[in-house]
Amino acid sequence: MIKWGSRGSPLAMTQSGTVAAKLARLTGEAESPIESFVTSGDRIADRRLQDAGGKGLFTKELDEALLDGRIDAAIHSLKDLPTVMPDGIALAAIPSREDPRDGFISSKARSLAELPQGAVVGTASLRRQAQTLHLRPDLKIVTLRGSIQTRLKRMNEGVMDATFLALAGLTRMGLQSHVTSLIDVEDMPPAPGQGALAVTCRADDAKTRDLLARITVPEFEIAVAAERGFLHALDGSCRTPIGALARLNNGMLHFLGEILTPDGETRWRREETMALSGDAIGDAAAFGRQIGAQIRAEAGEAFIQSLEKRGW
Repeated sequence: MIKWGSRGSPLAMTQSGTVAAKLARLTGEAESPIESFVTSGDRIADRRLQDAGGKGLFTKELDEALLDGRIDAAIHSLKDLPTVMPDGIALAAIPSREDPRDGFISSKARSLAELPQGAVVGTASLRRQAQTLHLRPDLKIVTLRGSIQTRLKRMNEGVMDATFLALAGLTRMGLQSHVTSLIDVEDMPPAPGQGALAVTCRADDAKTRDLLARITVPEFEIAVAAERGFLHALDGSCRTPIGALARLNNGMLHFLGEILTPDGETRWRREETMALSGDAIGDAAAFGRQIGAQIRAEAGEAFIQSLEKRGW
């Protein structure tokens, strides 16, 4: 029986329960309990993650529990995972992916375009900030962190005029009715891996890896391999506004990726399609890295210097 671990937020535990149940159905064994963890990222509520260290803040304690043998597998939102896994930790399965789009939530307007001049938008995502300001430079961005319920509560209190939440999380919590409208991925590509769940385990635990391979979905593995390849080529972190989405259709992989300056003033974007061969996951990862390298070359040192010059 696998010893599962997860962040303790309501969304994380709900997501983890679906993964544990999926494996239990396949093996015919009783569903294992899930141990909850408070991570470094959960303890930070007053500032953006990029100011506190970026990616890895939601995985550190779970990685330690894996390596110590306290748990056998950890369930994450894929977009929380660093692009390079820590020594001894393997990304073993992508068992689920909901609609990756962002939901626009507002009582003041039906869409981002219809928000009044100078409206206040709450988000802790540097990607959403940059993409919003690229489309609407007149808007004011304020930091909004916390659970889905906390963010919805702040919205209802009138602290801001609008916010964005991942549709996947809202759907898994049964809260999708709060969405005013869905954001077109052509306007705002989601975070790489958004909507996907990931399961990690010890790299040398062959038995657990074999079990977890039974619940992975190849289509999702291929798509996120491309998105994470793109992220890796751009040294992506919470400090970098990056959006990417890969989609499969009839053996073709369609990829849309972009990187922006945090003020949204400048955007570099590429959209490409490739045919998959026998090593689909390897091909997809290489494809993502290739597109990321092209954007990196195009943005060049001007982009890096702009981040440093403006204190980002």
